[in-house]
Amino acid sequence: MPKTYRDKHIVIIGAGSTGRSLARFFRARGARVALSDNRPAEQLPNLDELQALRVTLDLGGHTPALFAAADLVVISPGVPLDIPVLQTCRRQGLPVLGEVEIAWRELAGTMIAITGTNGKSTVTTLVGEILKAWGKKAFVGGNLGTPLVDAVGKGYDWYAVELSSFQLETIEAFRPNYAVLLNVTEDHLDRYPDMASYLAAKARIFENLLDGDVAILNLDDPLVLQAATSTRASKVYYSSQTVLDAGMSLVDDRILWRWQDSEVIFPVTELRLRGRHNQENVMAALIPLLLEGCPAEVAWGTVKNFTGLPHRMELLGERHGACWYNDSKGTNIGSVVKSLAGLDKPVVLIAGGKDKHGDLSSLVVPIGEKVAHLVLIGAAAERMAKVFAGQTDIHRADNMRDAVQLADRLSCPGGSVLLSPGCSSFDMYRNYEERGADFAAEFSALKQSGNCRNGN
Repeated sequence: MPKTYRDKHIVIIGAGSTGRSLARFFRARGARVALSDNRPAEQLPNLDELQALRVTLDLGGHTPALFAAADLVVISPGVPLDIPVLQTCRRQGLPVLGEVEIAWRELAGTMIAITGTNGKSTVTTLVGEILKAWGKKAFVGGNLGTPLVDAVGKGYDWYAVELSSFQLETIEAFRPNYAVLLNVTEDHLDRYPDMASYLAAKARIFENLLDGDVAILNLDDPLVLQAATSTRASKVYYSSQTVLDAGMSLVDDRILWRWQDSEVIFPVTELRLRGRHNQENVMAALIPLLLEGCPAEVAWGTVKNFTGLPHRMELLGERHGACWYNDSKGTNIGSVVKSLAGLDKPVVLIAGGKDKHGDLSSLVVPIGEKVAHLVLIGAAAERMAKVFAGQTDIHRADNMRDAVQLADRLSCPGGSVLLSPGCSSFDMYRNYEERGADFAAEFSALKQSGNCRNGN
């Protein structure tokens, strides 16, 4: 596909932030742009900007004739590839690409791409913070916040890019310099027919790597190793279970980096991030920058002072001797398992939401060991209650306010209250951020009220 889009007819599917960024990108290059979304106009704010750009709006459905006249169809990450209009496009041989592919073709510099079921936002942010501390002009975004296409023409030399499986579905020639795969556990099985399909989407991050590229892999995850089996890139491993002669290892309270006859030790006790999973995230973030020559003291000085991202095991405060954690980003079962692993019992766990149909069995033992009370919300509550029956004391709540007030009454000094839903938010909220903000607001209101646990 040539880089010139002048007078080309481009149809973009999805009128969210990525779709709007794509519309601006293509209009700036002289393309004729149509934006198609199955939502009606009243559900899409700020359409004036698109109209000012002279973008054709195709709302409330996807008009077949619009696609039939297109030179290229570009889709936003949340759009399933099996919708009828895209199936028709493929049968007709019409190119269908994603935003990441479009952006990558326009960019020059060193790209560190990060994917995985859990931890990718934290690792991407850490990589970006290290780059900035090192004095580099770095773009940080992708699935995390700013679409990659917004980096085009901005003069960045470095890119820290978070990629979801949805984004990787629609690459073609995309080839980062460093491809990082953190872990693979069950997720998005409401979109993928099975784990093999989900793993195949994640594995595409390695698809176009060549001999001079680097794959950074979690040695402790068999699915990560399976995904990278056929890559031509050099492989660099990290492990929290095995001491490596070359790579990065977690050894007691030290992170050990061994590479080309050198050895650097980083003391884990200096980290402000909590939990084994965050120690693994730190290792994954350090490796590409150390390989690129970033001084160890600059890299470590950045990560050891990092306190984490909102909605990811975010400590909101303490009430009646119990610590309250906002882990609204815990949208899959593997994430909840890791979050619970970083806490001591007893835990009051608030979970539930839109069911992603993942296997809940891996949570049975952690809930039995750590969770004194399970407060369930949302559409998945009934299925979760059946699976965890007999493992802990189970309660239901109709909304976040009721869940927070109930958790407050059930908590005890020395324990924790954890919102880690294990589900997506779309049954009750627009996104996990809105859910986490609601939880934080209800906790703040609870503290300000000064009420005792019994509500008197």
